[in-house]
Amino acid sequence: MAVAPLTRRSIFAQAWPIMLGQTTVPLVGLVDTAVIGRTGDATALAGVALGTTVINFIFWTFGFLRMGMTGMTAQAEGSGDRAEVEAMLLRGLALGFGLGCALFVLQIALIPLAFALLAGGKGLDAAASGYVSARFLGAPASLSVFALNGWLLGLGRTRAALALQIVMNLVNVALDLLFVWHFGLGARGVGLGTACAEWTALVTGTLIATRYTDGLGVLRGLVSRALFARAALKRLFAVNGDIMIRTIALLLLFAWFTNAGARLGATTLAANQVLMQFVSVSAFVLDGFAFTAESRIGQAIGAGSASAMRRAIRLTGEFCLASGVAFAAVFLIVGQPIIDFLATNADVRAIAGDMLVFAAIVPAIGAPAWLLDGIFIGATRGRALRNAAILATALYIATDLLFRRFGENGVWWALGLSYIYRAAALGAHLPALLLSVDLAHGERAT
Repeated sequence: MAVAPLTRRSIFAQAWPIMLGQTTVPLVGLVDTAVIGRTGDATALAGVALGTTVINFIFWTFGFLRMGMTGMTAQAEGSGDRAEVEAMLLRGLALGFGLGCALFVLQIALIPLAFALLAGGKGLDAAASGYVSARFLGAPASLSVFALNGWLLGLGRTRAALALQIVMNLVNVALDLLFVWHFGLGARGVGLGTACAEWTALVTGTLIATRYTDGLGVLRGLVSRALFARAALKRLFAVNGDIMIRTIALLLLFAWFTNAGARLGATTLAANQVLMQFVSVSAFVLDGFAFTAESRIGQAIGAGSASAMRRAIRLTGEFCLASGVAFAAVFLIVGQPIIDFLATNADVRAIAGDMLVFAAIVPAIGAPAWLLDGIFIGATRGRALRNAAILATALYIATDLLFRRFGENGVWWALGLSYIYRAAALGAHLPALLLSVDLAHGERAT
């Protein structure tokens, strides 16, 4: 199957729905922060921050359901293997739902363990536990939606992924406002709203996916050998195992960052939660180009076109790096008014304002790492992703320990350097990736 010529226009046409959809993800985080933050309760806001860290660590341990699905689906689509494309959807949904049910059952042990490892304290743990327990109600749906999103992105169906994201996030925002401001459920209300939105997204996403499949073919796939083919399952678990380790390493990195803020007190933790909204907005939006790279590179490899892969890297890289610099400039200009809107507590505002410059420059220094993630996910090179993440996390922790004497400044210096470590580690693997694809398909760069 030939890969259509890549142009900047085609790259942007594929990326903008992802960017718009991804924008709504951190916007939900902004709403969560504002809903709690404008109550003036720093402990409740810090509790949501701590609870979000716990949930992100546990749920995104299974982020391979999104990332692995994208690369493998894209390669199957590029090679013209529709039976494998549809089998990938079923495998992903079955695996996601099964793992989500297991998480729901195991929460009785996971929640106490998570809070025992984090330096929250009794007040913060109480605020965070309500949020976390509510989020576990949506675990099966959340992990299944990971797989659905990955499958749609692998096909390049970015507008469908956008529709799914918008539905989930609109429901999330509406229920957060209802549960927190109307029913006064606090942090638990935020978690409950998100869980309900995830179940809504699972139903919506399943209906959307049927538009891109042969309905009878999918039903036949439930009993076909293709769904449970040993070679396909072996590859699925091999790639996903490496990506799972990579994800755990990065989640440990961000959990360490949150814990570093918690060591400095609830007010500092709350300020960091506000500042991380800037990082989240830029990361999620720039993921539009990283996800496009995943799809384009996976399809190029599936179609046997090394030159198309190289062009996809160059074009998505141009957009990603330029956008990272633009975000940094905008945040430096309008960051303080956003901080003042998100939090009414004067101490939180003051600390966040002092650290704004560090959060603002993250998009510029983080863009290479985010793009390289997309390149290696699309190429399903899980081992490189795993090794780079482990190295970057180890170097970050060492840097944070070294910089502790600098207080909050040291916390943010270490985080910024973590993106540089990650980009350098992945970049070291890039020449080998390019060479292997050239040799496999007998092409050279054009």
